[in-house]
Amino acid sequence: MTRWGILATGQIASRFAEDLRLVPDAELVAVGSRSVETAKLFAERYGAQRAHGSWVELAADPDVDVIYVATPHAAHHEAALTCLTAGKPVLLEKPFTLDLATSTDVVDTARAAGVFLMEAMWMRVNPLILRAVQLIADGAIGTVRNVRADFGVAGPFPPEHRMRNAALGGGALLDLGIYPISLAHLLLGVPQHVRSWAKLGPEGTDENTGILFGYDSGALATLSCGMVGASELTASITGSTGRIDLPEPFFRPGSLTLHRDGVEPETITTEIVGNGYQHEAIEVQRCLAAGLTESPLVPHTTTLEVMALLDAIREQIGVRYE
Repeated sequence: MTRWGILATGQIASRFAEDLRLVPDAELVAVGSRSVETAKLFAERYGAQRAHGSWVELAADPDVDVIYVATPHAAHHEAALTCLTAGKPVLLEKPFTLDLATSTDVVDTARAAGVFLMEAMWMRVNPLILRAVQLIADGAIGTVRNVRADFGVAGPFPPEHRMRNAALGGGALLDLGIYPISLAHLLLGVPQHVRSWAKLGPEGTDENTGILFGYDSGALATLSCGMVGASELTASITGSTGRIDLPEPFFRPGSLTLHRDGVEPETITTEIVGNGYQHEAIEVQRCLAAGLTESPLVPHTTTLEVMALLDAIREQIGVRYE
């Protein structure tokens, strides 16, 4: 049995707690928050045995095997270090931190301590995304030439909302854009050329962002994210002999459609159970059982490469965090 702790009590922590019930040999035993009252309410709702009124207390709990950090991303650096320095394996919600420097610090801390660490990028452990990767590896669509993906939400968000707050890492890029960027990175790797543009809001955070990745191979990735309108949330992967379409939401698809030259389109589906976070927990438990300190599906190098791209895009569009 793997005994889980959850650090934070917001919406994403709730969804993870719900999905943890779907994971074999997983048990939620403790929750930690900066408010013991909030922690107690969360623990009662999801059946955790203990509620801690500080992150330090949760990290020191001897009955916790691994901690899922679900704070807003501006607090990821501090929360992760609190857990890792206490020797606790960590599943750290995306984006890892606000920038490459602090992400590198978290990875270096985990490596020095020999403690497991993984970014909670649920898209990279999603069964249908993994199926698409395997199809591409098997040559189903030839050589990937183009990746297109978008993630736009309608908004508008009030000025005090975290999505607009620079001190909280607000804006579309880190919260939404990380998904199209991660998909392009998964399929094409690190681009040699990055171009981006954004419309910034009054707080200096991005409201509508377009990104173009160019590869020396000739491949392209055209990506977008925004808070000015609800987009299709779809993606397509075009190869030299075919195409894979991912429907809404492309980062947690229930199906994919394979188009091959001269062949009728084939739709591959899977049953959607829960919110989709259980696949992260399953991968963490698999790695811990194997004695690994990082996941081969979401390795540290990938996390840092994506964060470096986010830094480069922020520099180009002029977004600065406090």
